[in-house]
Amino acid sequence: MGVNKLIASEIKFKNRKMRNLKLIIQLTGFFIAFAMINSCKSLKPSYASLKPVESIKNGSLSNYKYIYIFPTNSLTSNSGATIGGQYYSSSQTINTSDVIIGKLLREGFIRIPELKPELAEETLIINYGESGKRNTGLGGYTLEVTIQFISAKDNKLIRSCTAEGQGYTEADDIRQAITRCLDEIILKGK
Repeated sequence: MGVNKLIASEIKFKNRKMRNLKLIIQLTGFFIAFAMINSCKSLKPSYASLKPVESIKNGSLSNYKYIYIFPTNSLTSNSGATIGGQYYSSSQTINTSDVIIGKLLREGFIRIPELKPELAEETLIINYGESGKRNTGLGGYTLEVTIQFISAKDNKLIRSCTAEGQGYTEADDIRQAITRCLDEIILKGK
């Protein structure tokens, strides 16, 4: 009877070791998958492959206090990978007018919900558009945006910029392009 208990105890011990080993293998697989997904994120795209920002500066922004921007739709972009039969994904959403407005509000501009004739002399109309896509090789690409600052008084172009962005998702590409564009047109253009 003692031998049977010893064998049974050894079998339970081996079964426990096997369960622990399976758990360790599963956890290791999860951590490897997690590391692979995050390692792609840590390989932050570099500005080195991006074209320089192009800008037109026909006038000073200091004459303007208000901004009006047409609403834009949100863009949701997804990225993911299947590892060991398990799909891992992440998504990001961006509303381009919100990004532009946020930067301009920080610079002291006041957003108005509609164009008002009495404020036209001090109001800029902001136009935004995606103006291009460039392949960079190995499946990578950049997205290009153009932003215009138009006088509400006479519809003349005050400033304009075009910039590329390259990130992990299309939302990142657009956010980076908008930021580069506005940094050039506002911060470097004062």
